[in-house]
Amino acid sequence: MAVRCLYRAGFLMEVAKEISEYELDLAGVQEVRWDEDRTEPAGEYTFLYGKGNENHELGTGFFVHKRIVSAVKGVEFVSDMLSYIIQRGRCCNIIVLNVHAPTEDKIYGTKDIYEELECVFGNFPIYHTKILLGDFNAKLGKEDIFKRPIGNESLHEINENGARVVVNTVRSAMFPHPNIHKFIWTSVDGNTVRLTIF
Repeated sequence: MAVRCLYRAGFLMEVAKEISEYELDLAGVQEVRWDEDRTEPAGEYTFLYGKGNENHELGTGFFVHKRIVSAVKGVEFVSDMLSYIIQRGRCCNIIVLNVHAPTEDKIYGTKDIYEELECVFGNFPIYHTKILLGDFNAKLGKEDIFKRPIGNESLHEINENGARVVVNTVRSAMFPHPNIHKFIWTSVDGNTVRLTIF
């Protein structure tokens, strides 16, 4: 969830309240925009976050419900666009990676987020469960070559970020949802639609 509003005073509790309405134990957020690594109480949650850049952009974080906060073994903020949390599971650890890829028209540094993700992902033991989430700013298309990983449910033509997500991260995900569950935001001019499956 890209939360762009956390930089404003008082919005931390509003986001925590919204997350609690969905009864989530763990939520990854992007665009935190705060300027330091810290832990903050947020109602029923503990908010763990990493710093964004000097312009109060980027930054990732995790809301962890008090029910599972004792299972957290560690949190690592690799960069202002990549973090992960390790939780103790029943038979193996659960690693949740939180990514915020820049849009294609923005460049936040020389390090490529997909190369960084591949490097971090490759260092985890293979027997741990790994969950990848975040804002990839990707459009996945209807091209035949991508039907196996994404199915027939896309609403877009693929962009470069979309191709990189499919090549580097998507293994076998199908999104059999009605179109009403795919639209989350449409621009004022009606030409740009952000796709979110929920």
